[in-house]
Amino acid sequence: QVQLVESGGGLVQAGGSLRLSCAASGSIFSIDTMGWYRQAPGKQRESVATITSGGRTNYADSVKGRFTISRDNAKNTVSLQMNSLKPEDTAVYYCNADISIRYSDTVRGPRFDYWGQGTQVTVSS
Repeated sequence: QVQLVESGGGLVQAGGSLRLSCAASGSIFSIDTMGWYRQAPGKQRESVATITSGGRTNYADSVKGRFTISRDNAKNTVSLQMNSLKPEDTAVYYCNADISIRYSDTVRGPRFDYWGQGTQVTVSS
């Protein structure tokens, strides 16, 4: 069983900062790409930022220069530092990870796409 648990959402004024964290736990052999997605009311879920196991990052144009994604491979965690927040950043933020499950220390199981439960970020104007 693998799960992703997010923390760090909340209410902040425009121009403020928040840091989201996500921890993966369970029978994990390896984690490839991890990322953050968001879904605002009435809109489709969109990619915010992703990071590969090697540290290569990708950002949505709307957050470039304001958000920073990072990960700790030893702890199976990914974080999103969000600065200069805008009202349009208001959404439910979801952690995502591409995880190969572990059958044993040396035997890799199948790979699945996992999602966290989501954390609300609200930016007031």
